[in-house]
Amino acid sequence: MSQKSKVSYKRHLFKTITWRIIATLTTVFLAWLFTGDVSLALKFGTVEVIIKMVFYFLHERAWYSWTDFGVKHKNNPK
Repeated sequence: MSQKSKVSYKRHLFKTITWRIIATLTTVFLAWLFTGDVSLALKFGTVEVIIKMVFYFLHERAWYSWTDFGVKHKNNPK
């Protein structure tokens, strides 16, 4: 069985947070564009950021746990 390179939870968490900032700003902008209501757009963004951050983190950890796809190993850099 091959051994995966160690990737910390901190890396996944930081990647999750930075992506959520970008994605939530996009959601807020689109909600404001469609509704014309900044307050409602911010409410959508607040709910969206919490829910999607949790799901993204779980998705990232699942990918890391279930597949070696795209991972280069130190002893076998193919």
